[in-house]
Formats: sequence, C-alpha cells, structure tokens
Amino acid sequence: MTNIRPYTKQFYKNNRLCFAFAFSEAIFSAAIALVISWLLREILDLIGGSSVFTLRELTLISVALCFVAIVGYLIVYKSKPRFITRGISQYKEYVFSEISRKNISAFSGENSSVYISALTNDIPAIEKGYLTNTFLMLESILTFIGAMALMLWYSPLLTLIAILLSLLPLSASILTGNKMAEAEKSVSDRNQTYTSTIKDCLSGFSVIKSFKAEVQMLRIFGENVRELARAEEKKQKTYILVQMFATVAGTTAQLGVFIFSAYLALSGKAITAGTALVFVQLMNYVLQPIGTIPTCIAERKAARALIEKIAEAINANVREETESESFELRDGIKISNLSFGYQEDKQVLADIDLDFKLGKKYAVVGASGSGKSTLLSLLMASYPNYSGSITYDGRELREINSADLYEVESIIQQNVFVFNATIRDNITMFREFPEDEIESAIRLSGLSELIAEKGADYLCGENGSGLSGGEKQRISIARSLLKKSQVLLVDEATAALDAETAFRVSSALLALDGITCIVVTHNLDATLLSKYDSIITLKNGKIAESGRFDELIEKKGYFYSLFTVSQ
Repeated sequence: MTNIRPYTKQFYKNNRLCFAFAFSEAIFSAAIALVISWLLREILDLIGGSSVFTLRELTLISVALCFVAIVGYLIVYKSKPRFITRGISQYKEYVFSEISRKNISAFSGENSSVYISALTNDIPAIEKGYLTNTFLMLESILTFIGAMALMLWYSPLLTLIAILLSLLPLSASILTGNKMAEAEKSVSDRNQTYTSTIKDCLSGFSVIKSFKAEVQMLRIFGENVRELARAEEKKQKTYILVQMFATVAGTTAQLGVFIFSAYLALSGKAITAGTALVFVQLMNYVLQPIGTIPTCIAERKAARALIEKIAEAINANVREETESESFELRDGIKISNLSFGYQEDKQVLADIDLDFKLGKKYAVVGASGSGKSTLLSLLMASYPNYSGSITYDGRELREINSADLYEVESIIQQNVFVFNATIRDNITMFREFPEDEIESAIRLSGLSELIAEKGADYLCGENGSGLSGGEKQRISIARSLLKKSQVLLVDEATAALDAETAFRVSSALLALDGITCIVVTHNLDATLLSKYDSIITLKNGKIAESGRFDELIEKKGYFYSLFTVSQ
C-alpha cells in the first residue's frame, strides 16, 4: 500500500493552532445542542408544573447559551476556513513539489492528465472527505455520547428501547455508506479521461482543423462528457439512496421512541411530557451520527483513494538521488560500452563508445530511429536502466544528483516551451541574475534585435504564441547561457525553422566559446557541418563512423551517402 502520510501531513503543517480552535468549536456545538435539549425539557416541564427551575432562571440560562453560541461561531468564523484553505493549499504545493522530482522525460511516457485532475477535480472531494468531515464526525460523536448519557439519566428503559430501534438506521447506513466511495472513485476516473480529452483537443487543434476532424473530435469529446455525466448521475443517485435509507430508518426509529414514550407516560412510568418530547429531540443526535458517520467514513476512504492514486503516479519515474555535491566539469563526458532499450528485448543503442571533450562541438547525425534523441535523453539522466557507463569527469551519471547535473548541462529541444510571461522572465526562468549577465546572454543568443523591437517586458503569450520559432529557440539558448551551462544538448532544435533562421540559430550555437555542444541534427549543410569538431554518425543504434566533415566526405562511407542524398 502506498504511504500517503507525507501528503496528509500537509493538512496540519503550520496549521495546528487553527485546527485546535476549529476542533474546540465542534465541542462547543455538541455541548450547546445538548444544553438546548435539556432546556427544552425544563421549559416543557415548567409548563406542566414539574420543573425545579423558575421562568427567570431558564430565561437567564437561555441568554447565556446564546452568548456562548455567538462566541463559538466567531471562533469557527476565524479558524475553520483558515485551517481548511491553508491545509488544501499546502497539500497542492506539496503534490506539485513531488511532481517536480520526477525524471526530466517523465511526461513523455505518462499521462499528465492524472496530475491535472488530481490538482483540480479531486480537490473538492479531498477537502470534504479529509478535512470538513473531520469536524462533522467529531461533533456527531460527541453529541451521540452526550445524548445517550442524558437519555440514560432521564430513563434507562426508554434508552434501551431507543438503542434497539437505532439498529435499523445503523444497518441501513452500513449497507449503503460504502457505495459512496465507489461512486466518488468512478467520477474521479471519468474526470481524468475528460481532462485528457480537453488537453488533446486544445494541444492538437491545428491538426484537427487541417485534417477536418472536427466532427470526429466532437464525437469523442461528447462521449467523454456523457460518460462523466453518467458517473456524476450515479454518484448523485447513490447519495440520494443513502439519504433515503437513513431518513426512512431514522424516522421509523424516532416515531417508535415517541410512541413508546407516550405509552410510558400514559402508563404512569415516571415519564413526563417534557421527558417524552426531549427524547424525540435527543434521538436526532443519536440517529444523525448513525446516518452521518458511515457516510463520512466512506467519503474519507474515497479521499484517501484519490490521495493514494496521485501518490502512486508521483512515485513512478522518480530518479534515485544521491547527496548533492556540486561540481564543475573540467574534462568532459565519456561513454563506454553503452547499450540501452526501452524494451528489454529491443535495443535502441548498442556498444556506444564516445568521448566528448569540454568546449568542443559535436554533431550527431543518422537516419530516423537510429538512436540520436535517445542518446541525448540518456545524457540528461532520463533513464537509469542502461548498461555500460556514462561518466562526467570520471563520475558515473547514476551517482550524480539531478540538481548538480543540470547545473552543468542544459537541453534545447525542437519544441521550445515558452511561458505566458515576459521575454525577460522566460530568459531568467523567474530568477534573479546580475543585469550584465542577462545582457550578455541576450547578445550572444542573438536576441538583441527582438528586445530592441518589442522590449524585455513583452508578454510572449501562451507557449510563446507571440513569437516566431526562431525567437523561441534564441530564448532557449539565452536560458542556457544565463545558467552558464557547460554542456549544451541540442535535439533537432532547427527542424521546424525556415532555412535562413535555422542557419542563424545553428551558427549562434557553434559560436559559443568554451561550451560543449552536442547537436542532433537532420540539417546536413556543408558550411555548418565543417564547423563541428566531430560528426558522429549513428546507424541502427550503433556508431557507423565519426570524424571531421572533410574526413568523412573523403572516406565516402555511410555519412557520405547520407550527405549526398540530402543535397
């Protein structure tokens, strides 16, 4: 079973004082409810002439009770909303921080809708099941105990009858309560699928339009909407059934107690009219917990299941971290006898031996599926299950903390993600840097013209919708320069750019002094390729040949054939 203790602890972290005040309010509420029942009996008995209190005394007690109730509500007004909102906020932040610990390539193989749903759709169920219901259960238990004590004090015989009649609503609650957990889980699963469909439709909107697939996507979306609606309907029906059984059984028990009270009063069994009526009132506090607590427990189980669900998802694809030990790369990266496959029986890379020297520029070329992008993914510590070794200045990659690795290494991918923030924030990644370092990164990445035209505070739009492909790539380069990455991995960064922009971006990368660049490229331009210190040619997951551009051309091997075909 997944340990959810670290997650549930977030509800109470720096929040215990608010919890204590909200907790005390539940005690106040239970006590006030019982005192009201006692007052009701005394007032009724006063009318019948059998109360030991005067009207004046009962009036003063009533006024005092109202004052205490106001104080209690003021306490809950300040504490309970703060406890719940702070607890949920801390839970969300913790979940997000745990998500950030996942491998850099985690979401290329996972459904991110699991996390989106967990941080949106599932939150109300968790808030109600794990937080709000805590106080409801406490108040119900206290009023139940208090009501039973008062009932025993007034009439042990009638209390026994009440207990026997309460078995009916108790059975109904137990039989129907667990259905709520199942219904809640079903709604969560449908919400996850629904969220995933929305994400796909919006992310792939251009594809949908260009292939005229609007009708088909509308059909898929409609099916998801209807499935979610059916799950919601079933949940609501289940809730109504639970309430119906509880209400019918509770009403039966309450009427039964009232009839027996009347019988005892008419039989002269020392039961006053006030006692008979207050038993009916107290039965509310006996029956209400019987109907409420099983439902609260079921909702708590449902909330726990939702927390376990996100905890299990987060625990997958999390890199085992060693103790942080910052280092500066002085020599380079060495790959020895490296083999890797996404599936055990199918290798993507086999027997790779490479030596990337600090400050040098390397091009990785080859046909589609030859393992180029996989090689970069392994250098970014995306997959630990490779054989052979990858060492940075002699340190095995598996033994390097992620934070330390990404301090010296960055990756620029074909699809650069740009936040809906300013150009400056997208370059700095919302951190503070000296102004001269920001200016240097802007200049070296070729962003000076864009900054001069639009300004550093220009909002880039959702995923950089206000920028061209080349401008987004330059922002990505500037990020890495500002971070002072010693190693820059570039994965088909210019594939989606026009020839002129691609040439300018590639030239800017090759002009970076002192930075090791490992560039996966499909662009076999002779002018650019001649600037690399070495070209590594992959074929079917193995190194076919490597060397400088002129050497490989003269050799007339596999690279020569790739180059010739591309011209």
